[in-house]
Amino acid sequence: MSEHGIHHVTAFAGSAQRNLAFYTQVLGLRLVKKTVNFDDPGTYHLYYGDETGRPGTILTFFPIDHAAPGRVGIGETQETAFRVSRASIGWWTHRLIEKGVAHEALEQVFGEPVLRFRDPDGTMLALVGVETDTAAPAWTGGGIRAEHAIQGFHGITLLLAEAAPTAAILTGVLGFRETGREGSSLRYAADAAEGGFVTLRAVGGFLRGRQGAGSVHHVAFRAGDDAAQEAMVAKLTEDHGLAVTEQRDRNYFRSVYFREPGGVLFEIATDVPGFAVDEPVDALGGALKLPAGLEPHRGRIEAVLPVLALPEAA
Repeated sequence: MSEHGIHHVTAFAGSAQRNLAFYTQVLGLRLVKKTVNFDDPGTYHLYYGDETGRPGTILTFFPIDHAAPGRVGIGETQETAFRVSRASIGWWTHRLIEKGVAHEALEQVFGEPVLRFRDPDGTMLALVGVETDTAAPAWTGGGIRAEHAIQGFHGITLLLAEAAPTAAILTGVLGFRETGREGSSLRYAADAAEGGFVTLRAVGGFLRGRQGAGSVHHVAFRAGDDAAQEAMVAKLTEDHGLAVTEQRDRNYFRSVYFREPGGVLFEIATDVPGFAVDEPVDALGGALKLPAGLEPHRGRIEAVLPVLALPEAA
């Protein structure tokens, strides 16, 4: 059976080096892939995740030096949340303080402790404490022990004018089901353990979002393979009348894109072939990887990209 859920989340950032340092040394994620934006090869595309970059663990960035800040508003992802052990929330609170990362007071949301903070570009993030298997795979980077390590996405929160049209896509196409309501928030879950939740916040005529550093560009949802993706596209076009792009080969997955009714850019990405297709697992993220069509231009591309150095663990 093909699992459903979040495949990855992609956002904009400012400085690539600052972004790399924060996600690998403060949050302890692995740099899974260092490549370029295939549609704008003068810009990096950095992928962070667990040891192998499993679907449901991957947060990616287009870092652009001196990028103007974005603004969160309706039609955008408001927050991206990671799973950690419930027993580790106190440890993470102290870590954020030690690393100079401002955070909000701990809250209970849908019965779970939530620690909210922002990355250096203002991307809204959270750590959610869950009852978790201590033997679950996790990348122990940045000097973080396995029992405290981030174990993948908990989910995302979308800010919308109204929830029902987006909910219809989640439940009718992407394999989610409603699991709870709390105030203006509706929560939907998928069958995958990783990246299982999408929370919809309906706020009416709120200010629309503006893309820029710190804002999410798109959210990608899982399709096990091409056939599963094709079935989802058929539902989008035939049942919901939505326009969907042609399939695009992203080397590590194959993608289609569409705007859901609330205005958020959604992607459907295949689980296959994965990030080890062009470098071994133990070397992931070590070298700049380019798609075949850009390889002849490697010299020119490398000349315009800023030099990146993986920081040492503090």
